[in-house]
Amino acid sequence: MSLSSRSLQRSQSLQEQAYQAIRAAILSGELPPGQRLIETQLAQKLQVSRTPIREALRQLQNEDLAVLEAHNVLTVATFSANDARQLYDCRIVLEQLAVSEACTHGSDAQMQAFLEIVVESEKLAEGKSSQLTSFQLLDADYRFHRHIAEMSGNLWLRSLLDRVFDKMLVLRIQTTESNRQVLDVGGEHRQIYTPISQRNVEAAVQAMTSHLNAAKARVIEELKHLQSAPSSSAQEIV
Repeated sequence: MSLSSRSLQRSQSLQEQAYQAIRAAILSGELPPGQRLIETQLAQKLQVSRTPIREALRQLQNEDLAVLEAHNVLTVATFSANDARQLYDCRIVLEQLAVSEACTHGSDAQMQAFLEIVVESEKLAEGKSSQLTSFQLLDADYRFHRHIAEMSGNLWLRSLLDRVFDKMLVLRIQTTESNRQVLDVGGEHRQIYTPISQRNVEAAVQAMTSHLNAAKARVIEELKHLQSAPSSSAQEIV
């Protein structure tokens, strides 16, 4: 659901629909990191009153996807190099467990679907000089990682990872918009898939750890580069 100028469906909760619309716009990069979130403008875009918008923004703040800056200015979350380091440290621990349990509990059908995701990622990587958006590459990356979580069969682990993935998606949008080279959805995915398909727990955990540590290093380096550049004020919704 995008922030196109159309009214929301009155048959459902306006607050929930507003939340889903704004959240989707943040996670797709339509509302990029650092963009100012103004109740009146969002209400006009979605053609609702400010009350459901206010409740939706409060929920997004609780999820750390929106943050209140100085002078009560609400913006889409941005992340520092230290934020990235801590998020990746949490993610590495969770995904080590996910990949280990995926080796043990993943069904043959899930393994086949996993291979199809890997092949698609490789095709996207080969065509990265085309008109692919950063969001398409990020979406392929997170479908890969979410599928591993699903194969684990651990619902609590999936829930925790989903919360981390949402924040990571905003973080990756922040970095890939300026440098798409920080994202590798080709070779590194195949290196993780192979030991999982062989149900080799030790090798799969090692491959996942190497992949995430490499991504962590690329993202932190890019954030340091971005933060050393002249800062700009938060943009309003247009």
